[in-house]
Amino acid sequence: MSDTSELQSNITLPDTYVHQMRELLGEKEADEFLTSFHAPRAYGLRLNPLKLSSSADQPAIQHLQQQFTLRPIPWCETGYYYDEATRPGKHPYHAAGIYYIQEPSAMSAAQALDPQPGETILDLAAAPGGKTTQIAGRMQGEGLLITNEIHPARARILSENVERCGIRNAVVTCASPDVLTARFPLFFDRIMLDAPCSGEGMFRKDPDAIGEWSPDHVQMCADRQADILEHAAMMLKPGGRLVYSTCTFNRSENEDAMAAFIAAHPEFRLEISERLWPHQCEGEGHFVAVLTKDASMGYTTFVPIDQARSRDNRNAPQRSKGKTKPGNSSSLAVDMELFNAFAEEALPGFKLGPGEPVRFGDALYWLPHDKEGRFNASLIEGLKVVRPGLQLGELKTKRIEPAHALALAVRAEEAARIASFEADSPETAAYLRGEALTDMSGNLSGWTIVATDNFPLGWAKASGGQLKNHLPKGLRRLT
Repeated sequence: MSDTSELQSNITLPDTYVHQMRELLGEKEADEFLTSFHAPRAYGLRLNPLKLSSSADQPAIQHLQQQFTLRPIPWCETGYYYDEATRPGKHPYHAAGIYYIQEPSAMSAAQALDPQPGETILDLAAAPGGKTTQIAGRMQGEGLLITNEIHPARARILSENVERCGIRNAVVTCASPDVLTARFPLFFDRIMLDAPCSGEGMFRKDPDAIGEWSPDHVQMCADRQADILEHAAMMLKPGGRLVYSTCTFNRSENEDAMAAFIAAHPEFRLEISERLWPHQCEGEGHFVAVLTKDASMGYTTFVPIDQARSRDNRNAPQRSKGKTKPGNSSSLAVDMELFNAFAEEALPGFKLGPGEPVRFGDALYWLPHDKEGRFNASLIEGLKVVRPGLQLGELKTKRIEPAHALALAVRAEEAARIASFEADSPETAAYLRGEALTDMSGNLSGWTIVATDNFPLGWAKASGGQLKNHLPKGLRRLT
């Protein structure tokens, strides 16, 4: 094979990249690796344990297996390969958050993190949300998940995926690692760092990534990763677990990065360092390292929290209607009275976990607390927060209008009224287009969950034999 490899007729790899891979793998295995670019891509999805958690959900799982020709992914118990032609992103179950579409190799990182219910966990570079949603599924709604993305547009996408998957105990932030470190020293039981990288594992599915690659870009990424790792180390509790992962293949961003980090941090131990290679498995490839922090050691010097708040207020101003308010004000007590009255009538089986209410403009959220009681509204004052927990509703004059996020976070049995339609029914398609539906029972009145096969899709307001559609306009389908 020549030093410049032309693959799939539209992919040309740089000579320096090919040389890198030959040095890394040797001639024979490098040929196998480069030949893998000719092979069809593997496509994967993960089932969402927050939605599929009982024996009553088995028919839905069987439907998915048949509909998308699912095959198990060996390294993820909730992961499956699917047939690309089946297009699961178009299925109503996707809108209901029943599964998350994710590159198969990428599922290995959160699996290695091994999150547990009740823990306090940080996903430090989280967009678009694959690892966050996988972590949340393992946490089962217990504990605190802070999921962060420094780029605002990507943070909004992350927030949307958190909402769609019905995650109740996540706070979505948009902050730099140093800002988070100042607020959360020695705070997290586990940290997921899927580091921004040179993206060599993206070449097959995104040929544009090839044009961005160069040895200088690799070194820039390695330097940035080292800086982010420093902050992750400071935020991890003694005895905690840090998982570092990339979707790139060079040693500089992987094994060499781990060796340098361990050399500088004797309090950490490298437990696992492994790769998934595209020529050895069905997937684009991934590097995963598991680090544990000595329970008897830790950092002790940090930026004081009041200084961090002052800097945040200067560098990351909130929108005029975007300031959170602590949960102990009298106005928030009134807001919660409105929500509790609504929930008693429309969601009698729904219970909020440990937390407190916060206002974000006219939106009312339930901010989750950590198990140790250290996290509360004061810790997010001045911090750029995209989603301060579960949105409960929009506050109107003497009433509350339930949030779409709330509908996706409840189960059908928690609702007083539900209008459920089969996934392939015209009613389901009409609801996802934003159309009003007919109340076939003729006896519904008030806020009603619209569902597909008993999986909530959103709200409707039932009155006079009709279900007025309240699916957000941005989520409505054109066809």
